[in-house]
Amino acid sequence: MKYCDVVIIGGGPGGLAAAKGAREAGARSVLVLEREDRSGGILNQCIHDGFGLVRYKTMLTGPEYALRARQEALNAGAEILTGAMVTGLTPRRVVTAVTRQGLLQIQAGAAVLATGCRERTRGAIAIPGSRPAGVYTAGTAQNLMNTKNLMVGKKVVILGSGDIGLIMARRLILEGAQVLCAAEMNPVPSGLERNVSQCLYDFGIPLYLRCTVTNLFGKKRLEGVELSQLDEAGQPIPGSQRVVACDTLLLSVGLIPENEVAAQAGVALDPKTNGAVTDKYLQTSVPGVFACGNSRKVLDLADFVTVQGLTAGRNAAAFLLDRPLEPMPPETSNAMAKGLPQPGTITCILCPKGCRIQADADGKATGNGCPKGEEYALQEQKAPKRVLTTTLKRADGSLLPVKTSQAVPRDHLLDYMDRLRNITLSAAPLPCGTVVLRDPFGIGADVVSAQ
Repeated sequence: MKYCDVVIIGGGPGGLAAAKGAREAGARSVLVLEREDRSGGILNQCIHDGFGLVRYKTMLTGPEYALRARQEALNAGAEILTGAMVTGLTPRRVVTAVTRQGLLQIQAGAAVLATGCRERTRGAIAIPGSRPAGVYTAGTAQNLMNTKNLMVGKKVVILGSGDIGLIMARRLILEGAQVLCAAEMNPVPSGLERNVSQCLYDFGIPLYLRCTVTNLFGKKRLEGVELSQLDEAGQPIPGSQRVVACDTLLLSVGLIPENEVAAQAGVALDPKTNGAVTDKYLQTSVPGVFACGNSRKVLDLADFVTVQGLTAGRNAAAFLLDRPLEPMPPETSNAMAKGLPQPGTITCILCPKGCRIQADADGKATGNGCPKGEEYALQEQKAPKRVLTTTLKRADGSLLPVKTSQAVPRDHLLDYMDRLRNITLSAAPLPCGTVVLRDPFGIGADVVSAQ
């Protein structure tokens, strides 16, 4: 058994930030254990932009954010061990992990739980019907498409209006699929306003509220779903059923904190959310074991996860060194506007405030918190633009996340995707920010590496 001052379980944005925080607070040895082959967690498959607005004051894709977080942890002197699946944690902070080299046991001076969250599955919401292929959680579909170049279906229905489902609606449309509708059992969407606007409204995808899937049809492959409207009590209204022919159903019906390892150590969990219960210092019920990010409470932004991770890491080091702990900063709470975009308003995407701006025909805007917000709203009113994010195939079979160097006309996104779909890049290294295609659309926008 080896000893380490601070062991961090999970190498996503929270874990990487905790490593940086622990090292900067005086921990001599800090080890991040990550079960995947690359640290960064879910960010590596989130090729869309919108990350980094709080932490880095700029808009990044998920892989770009992961790259910065990883480099910060390494620069601070932390060690990151990938391919390390943690299978045990005791109340005395003995960590057991399965690695490529065999079983690893570590006595930690302090530990940080940064295990993230998982998706609710079909079994969790008990959809009746047959059990055909073609039913995926939205995150699984995202992983298959964005990291393995596998198309999940051609005619898609989305159940739930969580952010991953909304983002996958756009991704599927850009890759040539039909997204027939999104159904949400509640009277308002659960995702962010900006995602409802840019992922559904941009592409004319219908959103059915107070509606859910009440049956599945198909034997080997999904052939259709039955949608039913719901009453005020959430029960299907008789006679409201309609069948939608489709070959794929994506589930975006909620996230659950991942805390099986925490439970082994006796960490108290919230019975409603499964999140690790912590005090204001992010310390759990087990002394010396801290928790941050989505393992504690599902948050809107990776930026908020990072803020919590930094505090958890610093407090883990402070516990080890017998120093006073610092309280969690208030800005880690969810702050983004959720639900339906307001009629007659434009939801700004340039910062987490998500200002609701009204623009008139005379070129004047109200409701913006800054001049950039006014500029964005007026542009949206005249000729909306979007940063196009996608993946390009490489000669070795891998995928490279890319994005346009500037926003491009929204109405041409599908045309631009058609041009990019059959391009294959060389297998040569292409560091983040490298121009991989020079002005392919003839509008002055390059395509650059985003990983």
